[in-house]
Amino acid sequence: MTKFSMVTHRSSMIGTRTRVEDSCESGLCPICVADCPVFCEVSKSALRGREVLYPSREYFGNSTAGTPKDFGLSYSDFQIQFEVRGAQGIKEEEDLVIFPNVDISTKWGNIDQKLPIVIAGLGSTYVAKRNWIGLAGGAALAGVSITVGENVVGMDPNAKFDESGVYPKVIDTEDMKFRVDTFREYWDGQNGDIIVQKNVEDTRLGVFDYVTSKLDVTSLEIKFGQGAKAIGGEVRLHTLEHAQLLQRRGYLVIPDPSDPFVIEQWKAGMIPDFERHSRVGLSTTEEVLEEIDQIRSSGAKNIFIKTGAYRPAATAWITRLGIEGKVDGMTFDGAGGGTGMSPVSMMNEGSIPTVYLQALVIGCLDMIKKKSPNVKIPTIAIAGGFANETQMFKALAMGAPYTTCIAMARAPITAAMKGKYMGEIIEKKAANRGMLTSLGFPSDKEPDTLTMSEAFVEYDSLKRKLPDKEIPASPVGVYTYFASKLGTGLKQLLAGIRKFELDLISREDIACISQRAFDVCNHWELGIKSQEELDLELVKKEIYSGNY
Repeated sequence: MTKFSMVTHRSSMIGTRTRVEDSCESGLCPICVADCPVFCEVSKSALRGREVLYPSREYFGNSTAGTPKDFGLSYSDFQIQFEVRGAQGIKEEEDLVIFPNVDISTKWGNIDQKLPIVIAGLGSTYVAKRNWIGLAGGAALAGVSITVGENVVGMDPNAKFDESGVYPKVIDTEDMKFRVDTFREYWDGQNGDIIVQKNVEDTRLGVFDYVTSKLDVTSLEIKFGQGAKAIGGEVRLHTLEHAQLLQRRGYLVIPDPSDPFVIEQWKAGMIPDFERHSRVGLSTTEEVLEEIDQIRSSGAKNIFIKTGAYRPAATAWITRLGIEGKVDGMTFDGAGGGTGMSPVSMMNEGSIPTVYLQALVIGCLDMIKKKSPNVKIPTIAIAGGFANETQMFKALAMGAPYTTCIAMARAPITAAMKGKYMGEIIEKKAANRGMLTSLGFPSDKEPDTLTMSEAFVEYDSLKRKLPDKEIPASPVGVYTYFASKLGTGLKQLLAGIRKFELDLISREDIACISQRAFDVCNHWELGIKSQEELDLELVKKEIYSGNY
């Protein structure tokens, strides 16, 4: 019997679909006709070419992207193991053993954090800049760290440079100042920090020297060519002048904005925008270790490394470099998501998916500890598709005792965008009945009476803490998502396993419920057992010792 492929190859990410349901593995319909009114990937590519490599360009700057691909293994393949006896990390008294008393504070490098969350590097993409007040303000209010990502200085049209050397060196910026100052406006001075990241372009432009000397930034992060997955950060530019400016600053811009023919096409409206690309970068062990030493000598209090989901040997190499260089923290970012212009094919088909990546990293760290028991392991953060507290819990358990934080980008951007949107809706008195129903209000409430206090469950508590500060809706949204939803949810899960301090979490607090999960954990010798074998001997002991 012939086995027919039922692959549909419809992609909301690039705005394509097939004429019929039973498309071929190629993504083409079984019968392709010339007068088809539908644009599949091939037919749209015939017209728009390289544009179809990326998420739909009309949403650029106001959206994030993530693959819908099923990688065959996720954190849902693990189950949390609740306990009914005793309590750890707290005095065993019934009035104390309640979930609000769980301590979920942690460390990111040497930074104290109220929550085990760090917002991963959000750089020069417009969606990050447009939502920065919400992201940075919300992070500061929640007591967690946020990272200013790559290319922010280079993309700033108002940045000033000393051009006397081989490469221009930044001496003043508008956007970087704005990003640092926004975090500090809402910061308590103790919990969380503003971290600045650099890539190849930032190194050439002298970004670290600028932020440490002019903006008093003491937490710095080296990025291994991970923007737009593995090929350097990419954005779209909406003016010819901006494209030409960035080309003069050394960026690769496509199409060439200095080409007279391209300029003619732009003026005629034939070119919708330009693409700005960063270099991939080349690194050796010696160069990386030397760079870490140079950063440390500049007075940095925290040195971090951010890397993507590269092949296992490359990931092991970066892990080794971080430990040899004695960095304070390392973030490993799994496959699947992006905030700007990551090629769709690379999000879908490249890099190591998050759970596989975490198993690899933790397996490497276990090997290092076995070889050198006294070596100091940096704090580890895992990124790649996290959005809720159960995913966070399982990743923290799987990565115990090394993983102290979960890195997020897309989810807090969503919280910032929705918070900002609802603030505008409330200000315009434009709420509708459907919104009120979704938010749980009674049917007799008039939509145009919705207030900030009613819409945002944490708004009044923030106003009590900061009575003299005007807090926009966007940071309220991020704070509420972090502190109220994820923070409370994580406390409840920890109380469920009877552990009242975050650092008590262990790999025994989760079990594999799929063969794939068990095989991956067993391969890297993580000691995470299947649900069937977990506690098996203790089960027998309990049963056989009973007085029946």
